[in-house]
Amino acid sequence: MSVDVVVEAARGRGKALVVLFVMQLMIILDGTVVTVALPTIQGDLGFSQAGLAWVMNSYLIAFAGLLLLAGRIGDLIGSKRIFLAGLGLFTAASLLCGLAADKEVLIAGRFLQGVGGALASAVILGMIVNLFPKPGEQARAMGVYSFTAASGASIGLILGGVITQTIGWHWAFLINVPIGAIALAFAVRLLAHQPGLGLANGADVLGAVLVTAGLSLGVYTIVQTAEPSATLTRTLLQAAASIALLAAFVVRQARIKNPLLALRIFRRRQLSVANIVVVLLFAAGFGFQFTTALYVQRVLGYDSLTTGLAFLPAPLMNALMSLSIAPRLTVRFGPRKMLIAGLVVFLLALLWISQAPVDGSYVVNVGPVLAVMGAGIGVAIPAAIMLAMSGADPSDAGLASGLNNTAQQAGAAIGTAVLATLAASTTAHRATEGTLKALRDGYGAAWLAAAGFVFAAVVLSISLLRERHT
Repeated sequence: MSVDVVVEAARGRGKALVVLFVMQLMIILDGTVVTVALPTIQGDLGFSQAGLAWVMNSYLIAFAGLLLLAGRIGDLIGSKRIFLAGLGLFTAASLLCGLAADKEVLIAGRFLQGVGGALASAVILGMIVNLFPKPGEQARAMGVYSFTAASGASIGLILGGVITQTIGWHWAFLINVPIGAIALAFAVRLLAHQPGLGLANGADVLGAVLVTAGLSLGVYTIVQTAEPSATLTRTLLQAAASIALLAAFVVRQARIKNPLLALRIFRRRQLSVANIVVVLLFAAGFGFQFTTALYVQRVLGYDSLTTGLAFLPAPLMNALMSLSIAPRLTVRFGPRKMLIAGLVVFLLALLWISQAPVDGSYVVNVGPVLAVMGAGIGVAIPAAIMLAMSGADPSDAGLASGLNNTAQQAGAAIGTAVLATLAASTTAHRATEGTLKALRDGYGAAWLAAAGFVFAAVVLSISLLRERHT
């Protein structure tokens, strides 16, 4: 093969990678870009405080509930078809959200965005692995993915503040339309067609209903715990129903000939443990971001735009590590060692900010912490994803990709709900100490809980993960 052909092939793969990451960035951004705009949306469309949560929750429930199913369908009918369908639906749903004149249309549009995001996102990791099978190339590609996944949320906060205060919240959605249309046109031309296994090899309709219902109800149970109307009895009943649905799904998968989720995939310890680490990492990361934004606003007194800009150190350091330094270190030392190092750095950042006082300074208590956190997750996330994906067979790439994305979304939902609830309850119990002191104590408790998540991930990584030698 001539040098020119090799170079052209590399360029083609690079362009295909850009298309995949544009879609992933839109998905991540849409998870947080709306956060800063929520008060404005509430005033314009007449949402109640409880109803406003559904602008976020309808997206999250559809996204997390369908990821596993979408990944398996990608294996069966081809990942390119699923990606194109997801990208098209996400773009159309963004237009619906941007044009929404009442709250019901906005919630429906957000749900459809979640469906489209799940379809596309579920197969992205598998497509990256197929595009870049060599360890060095794959490490660099996963570094870009890590930056997209980890920094997209912070970038979303910044963009949300800018867009809302300049051209209006509708454009937080409408901006996806031209980007999505262009990405769709390039995706049709650049992404290689990969024939699937065929629907006969795993079209388990009942299993799909059970797992989607179980995951969706589970995520709903998690996110509604932070609502004032939540009761312990209702939460326990919903959790029990979710567990029962998922248990029925597991029993069915163990008995049928062509399961939707081949349980053999969990026999690979590396894949299972790495996905647990991903859950813990994203629980700490998203919960940290949520509580830190509240600390900056409610305790330090920043407005929404300044709060978004305050998060800049995190994506900047994440970009430096995940796009430049981490890939080279991963090739040299291996993903397991890099995962442990990144987790330890993130743990130190959480312990640092947990000591932030009521009269804290951004320069001392927040900015440096965000920089250290960005560096830590810029190393840890791509390493964890590489370990999870390398533990799966090529024929299960879509399933493993969907499983890993499910782990990310479940972690984000669990972390945000648990840390938000812990912060609110701690603040309520210490209300007699003064409002600002009580708020700070609540966020401090949440940061220590996040540190507990990361410490558990460190223990699992040291004790149960091993390098895969080829």
